Amino acid sequence: MKVLGLKDFDESIKKGIVVVDFFANWCGPCRMMSPILEDIAVELGDKVSIYKVDVDESESLARRYGVMSIPTIIIFENGEEREKHIGLWQYEDALDTIKSFL
Repeated sequence: MKVLGLKDFDESIKKGIVVVDFFANWCGPCRMMSPILEDIAVELGDKVSIYKVDVDESESLARRYGVMSIPTIIIFENGEEREKHIGLWQYEDALDTIKSFL
């Protein structure tokens, strides 16, 4: 999964269904969330784009989207925020929610 920064974020979320994981490397639940999202990316293929944003490197993006706790996963549809999930998300729940936008 590609890590987005401020300069490529807005362009990356413009088209289709995009899932963004706001995380930090020091965050235990974030490290647990990463393989879940990787598995979902494999299962859904090119139907969805999944990216990560390091909140320590991109504080302004975290502030823009009201990220107060991590992991926070935001689903965008054509650039519009549609769903926000805070905390560790179980595979089936995450997959079902993401699929509901397809």
